[in-house]
Amino acid sequence: MRIFYNVVRKLTRFVATAIGKQNLRLAGVQFGKGLVLYGIPIVSAEKDTCIEVGQRVVLCSWSEYTDLGINHPVVLRTLALGAELIIGDDVGISGATICAAKSVAIGAKTMLGANVIISDTDFHSLLPENRRYNKDTNTIQVAEVKIGENVFIGANSIILKGVCIGKNSVIGAGSIVTNNIPDNVIAAGNPCRVIRNLDVSRENYSGAIR
Repeated sequence: MRIFYNVVRKLTRFVATAIGKQNLRLAGVQFGKGLVLYGIPIVSAEKDTCIEVGQRVVLCSWSEYTDLGINHPVVLRTLALGAELIIGDDVGISGATICAAKSVAIGAKTMLGANVIISDTDFHSLLPENRRYNKDTNTIQVAEVKIGENVFIGANSIILKGVCIGKNSVIGAGSIVTNNIPDNVIAAGNPCRVIRNLDVSRENYSGAIR
């Protein structure tokens, strides 16, 4: 019975990978060699936008393949004309949602834990007369997001518009990041604040995506 289960599991993943990569191609996503898919990501791209996925990136959209489980598949979206979403080499993503109305860039070797949300837009106007139906999209606030190399963002964290996270930094699980975070620190909380410096010459901050 166990052998049968393993065969079905491998076959299911093979089929899902083929479908997932075809969906990426149909959405106009450019992806590098060695892309690993666990399940089928949700991808949508507006006209004249760009989604680029680097080499050896892992997109985990099945709870079976991540210890904490995930609430939904990986979501990659561009929302407005000219928007770009760039994911560097060797990035690992578990059930995260990434939305770009202007620009979201994620550096190489960064890890996004389960159910992380990254967005460079408020999605709706703050003005009450425009908020419900987005009557005037010019009133929706947008600001690019940049995440450096070797960053680890813990599960269920939210990265809001205009944020820059420096290289090697760690964002604690469940954090709400509203302001810039410098290089080589551990930060957490709501709002997210620096807790201490990270001595990258001594600390072992590598590990599996959670």
